[in-house]
Parts: sequence; C-alpha cells; structure tokens
Amino acid sequence: MSIIFKKSVFYTVCLLCLAGVDTMAFAMPQEEAEPAKAAIKWATDINETVSTLPVAVKDMYGRDISGEVVITAFKPAGPGPFPVVILNHGRSATNRAEPPRFRYTQQARYFVRRGFAVFEPTRIGYGEKGTTPDPEDSGTCNNKSYAPMAEAASTEILAVLEYAKKQSHVDASRVLIVGQSVGGYSTVATAAKNPAGLVAAINFAGGSGGNPAERPGEPCQPNRLEKMYETFGASAKAPMLWIYTENDQYFGPRYSQAWHATFVKAGGKAEYALLPAFAKDGHTLFASGMKIWEPVVSRFLDENGFPAAGR
Repeated sequence: MSIIFKKSVFYTVCLLCLAGVDTMAFAMPQEEAEPAKAAIKWATDINETVSTLPVAVKDMYGRDISGEVVITAFKPAGPGPFPVVILNHGRSATNRAEPPRFRYTQQARYFVRRGFAVFEPTRIGYGEKGTTPDPEDSGTCNNKSYAPMAEAASTEILAVLEYAKKQSHVDASRVLIVGQSVGGYSTVATAAKNPAGLVAAINFAGGSGGNPAERPGEPCQPNRLEKMYETFGASAKAPMLWIYTENDQYFGPRYSQAWHATFVKAGGKAEYALLPAFAKDGHTLFASGMKIWEPVVSRFLDENGFPAAGR
C-alpha cells in the first residue's frame, strides 16, 4: 500500500503490492547532539544498559575489519518475555564520532511503552570506539558502491539480533527491525535476509549518498540504490512500512517512490507513506517529528501482530 499524506488528509494511491555520503544524514535529537564529553543521564525509567559485541565484516575493498559494536538496550519493567526491536542509526553528516553511542531515548520510550525490548547498536566506524576503519564507506559520488555498505551493516545488525535473542527477557520469535536513513537502508537489507523470528520492519527515510548542501533531494547515483532495492525485494518476505517526507533534502520523493515501486515489483511487501513537508528538512522526521509518525507506526504495528502493551 502506498499512502500519500497531504495537509493532514490521507490518500491511498495503490494497493499492497506483492508482484514484484558522501555526507549521509543522521538528525540527532537534542539530547544526543550534546558534546561527547558531556555526562550522559541514563534513562533509568526504561532500564538502560550498555554492552559490547565483537563483530567481523568486510569493507568495499574486501578488507577484513573487526571491531566492537556498542549496544544500548532498554526494556519494560518485569521479566518478559518481550518482543524485540533492533533500532538502527544513520550516517552522521559531520562527525561520526558523535554521539559516543546512539541512544534515541525518546524513540526507545515509544517502543518500550508498546512492550518492546529495544536494542540500539552503534555500528563499527561510529562513536567512541572510533571512526576508522569505516566499513560503510561507499566511495565517491560518481562511483558509488552501495552493496558492501549494506552487507557490512546487515552483518552487524544480525549479530546484535542474535545477541538479543539470547537475553532471558526477550521473545526471540517476535522481532521488529527499524532504521533511519542509512539505518533504514540497512534495515531493508537485513530484512531481505529473512532472519528467524522477523515479523516486520520499518524504514524511515532509507537510502544513502545524499548531500542537501550540494544536491538537495538528489542522491548520488540513485539508479544503483534502486538496483539494490530490487535485489532486496526479490528475497524479503516480512511486511514493511516505508516512511518518507515531501521535503527530504537527502532523497526527494521521486526517488523514494521509484525505490519502493521497484522493491514491490521484485516481490517485496511494503507500504509506502509519504508524509507532508516537515521543518526545513523532512529527513529529520524520525528524530524530531515523533508526534507525526507515531500514529502511522502504531497502526502498522497493530496490524502486524504488535498491539500496544496491555491490549
């Protein structure tokens, strides 16, 4: 299903289809945009914990890279078992060393309120563990290679998912994967591998190769990204929700619509929601527009076996 949201009026424009950076965005909530040396106030209300996980991947040159993924986790009170959500970050447009670890605390609270145990990996090449080597480097704008980035990120996401499944408070048979920007692209790549227990996935503004300062709304070599989404659609089985905005300065609507159409034509199941322009750059919606996307996401979760806690 593709849904175009215009000035608060919902228009359904097609049925659910079964046929078929250079400076990359990460819009941080204010609490996560603080300097790295600032003291972190732990989110004790949602039982925040931190752990690390060694993971080995390859970069675009085929070089082996080993590093530690930092996992920030949150959970409801009680023993569970709780369904699990893996929440994936994007690629910082300025400094991949900040924040020291990704937390998305307000977004995590939303999922915890709905009864999820939340696991947020800070992938290799980001945060306090260092920005080099960078397995998600995809090359220059005129010669992008998007496949190695997807493979490296999805390898780490799957490793974190396996770690999560081993926790006593987790229901390993009920998995949701969510991601923003490069994290959204990586979420689709991970879902295409059909990990055991995956029920659904949500892609917020997924893509790569955007540069709003130099090419507003025009990503590098979008045809190569479209080919990647075609490949993902050919194997992905879980239903997905793709959320974009009319004024995304990284990926204009004509690109996200084309990627979605290619994905479903290849066989993927994805509902496309185009939301109205948000702030100066709709790419920040996930971080700063929760009141706008919550109803859309809540409906999708309700329809795909994740009712709100207590219902």
